[in-house]
Amino acid sequence: MLPALTLLLVCQLLGEIVIRALGLPVPGPVLGMFFLFLFLLLRDGPSTELRTTAQALLQHLSLLFVPAGTGVVLYLRLIQEEWLAISVALCVSTLLAMLVSAAVMRLAQRPQEETP
Repeated sequence: MLPALTLLLVCQLLGEIVIRALGLPVPGPVLGMFFLFLFLLLRDGPSTELRTTAQALLQHLSLLFVPAGTGVVLYLRLIQEEWLAISVALCVSTLLAMLVSAAVMRLAQRPQEETP
């Protein structure tokens, strides 16, 4: 379990380092997940140990939402003041994500044209 956790944390650390070095407006863990994805592509998928560790983490995923809930409570006054902008941003981004997902699915389901 320790090597699998180390791999996950190293990918996250690499993501943080690259994001901070380049000043990109993306969270480091997002880039870290991309690095993990590339690593798994090169190794033809996760090892049994990584798969088991990931399953154990996913079983306790709800604990990871505690800091987010605390942040909501901490910034409740700001959320009350900016509720309209937050609501509009959530609705527009959700609609945009759904439209992009639908477009990607349509492209993916389009039959491949045969070349002569």
